[in-house]
Parts: sequence; structure tokens; C-alpha cells
Amino acid sequence: MIMGHQKPAWLEALYTQKFFVGCSYHENAKKNEKNVFCLDCCTSICPHCLPSHRFHRLLQVRRYVYHDVVRLEDLQKLIDCSNVQAYTINSAKVVFIKKRPQNRQFKGSGNYCTSCDRSLQEPFIHCSLGCKVDFVLKHYKDLSPYLRTCNSLQLSPDFLIPQDMGDEEMTRSTVVDCDEPMSSSSGSSESENNMSMMACTEIVRKRRSGWSTVCAKFMANSNKVSDEDMATSMSRRKGIPHRSPLC
Repeated sequence: MIMGHQKPAWLEALYTQKFFVGCSYHENAKKNEKNVFCLDCCTSICPHCLPSHRFHRLLQVRRYVYHDVVRLEDLQKLIDCSNVQAYTINSAKVVFIKKRPQNRQFKGSGNYCTSCDRSLQEPFIHCSLGCKVDFVLKHYKDLSPYLRTCNSLQLSPDFLIPQDMGDEEMTRSTVVDCDEPMSSSSGSSESENNMSMMACTEIVRKRRSGWSTVCAKFMANSNKVSDEDMATSMSRRKGIPHRSPLC
């Protein structure tokens, strides 16, 4: 339980950590932006750091109009997000993490955020998670009724893992299931792979034009191409353009 003006460590770190900056541990790797927050370590990490945090609670941070946001579905597992305005990104609702102050010389009768005076839709009264937390602590002095117990939190299925990660860094989410059973013999497996590659190459060649079909028949039967096959392949080609007579 967190009583009084105190915040849980993960909430304070989520608000203060920097995201979408280069990871100092993987500065030479591609796609090393820190777009994941580890609740157990209270730090921001990049996709290359995932193997070291595979059993931790992970929260994906996204970018929307140059601000950090998280999915409402994920954040609701940690804290009550009622009365916080959500926005839609790629068919998913997201919530801003930090305040977005908006200066207004003349404040009308519309609906505005309780902390930063940003214009909101009805019936929302907070524009971000930070605004709601500040409002609760200021008026109710206790944040514990809004916190929720979450023992497991995984990344969403649409999270992209860089393709240049080494084999030793691959996790279960990077492995693609194969429908075909693997062979127990390495030699037979290699030969089967070569034959399948040749078969796939032959199929691609056959699909490119009608001439490849005629050639395949010629190689299979060791006979010359029949007039019927030649006419069929010729019919698939464009006709010869005719020029207009010279004046």
C-alpha cells in the first residue's frame, strides 16, 4: 500500500524516464531506441535488452504527436485510468503519460483538464496520467485506492523485435513456428533443403511467362516443342504493334 503523497517506484520512474533515445548498452546496434519500460527494474530499455528482462513486467511505450503514450488496456492493469481522455492509434486506445500544458488567455465554458487547462472532450477531466495522479494526491491525499495489483505484464503482440539480434539474444517471441517437421539427419536435411529451393525456383520461373512452361515440357519429355504448345505460349504474349503507313 502506498499512503499519503508517496507514489509507487514504477509510477515515479515511468514519469521521469526518457524514451525513444539511444540505448547506451547497445549504441552500435540498429533500432536501439528505448521504447520499453520495465516495472521491476524501474528503467527504460531497448528491444536488445529484452533477454535480460524476459521474466519481468514490461510495458511498451509508444509515440504520438511527439509525446510518450501507453495503451489504455495495459495501463488499466496497473492503475485506474477513469476520467482520463484516451486517443486512438492503430485501432488501439492510448493515454498520455505526462502533462501537456496549454496556455489560454481566455478560458471559456468548455471542458478543460484539471491540471493543465487543456481542452478536453466530455466527460473527461484529465488529459494525461500525470494530471490525474497530481489531482488525486492534491485532493484526496491517498493514491492507494487507484492502484491495482499486477503480477504479470507482457508486451503486446504487435511489438516489433529487430531482425539483427543474434541467436543468443533470441527469445520465444522471436521464434517463428514451422509447419513442416524437422529431419533428424543433418545430411538429408541439407539435401532436402537444396531440392526444395530448386523446386521453388522452378515454380517461380514457370509462373513468370508461358515460355517457361513450354521449356519445362521440353526438358521432361526430351522432345521438341509441339505446335500447340507454341501457339498457346504465343497467345499469352502481346501482339506485334503495327505502325501506321507513311504519308
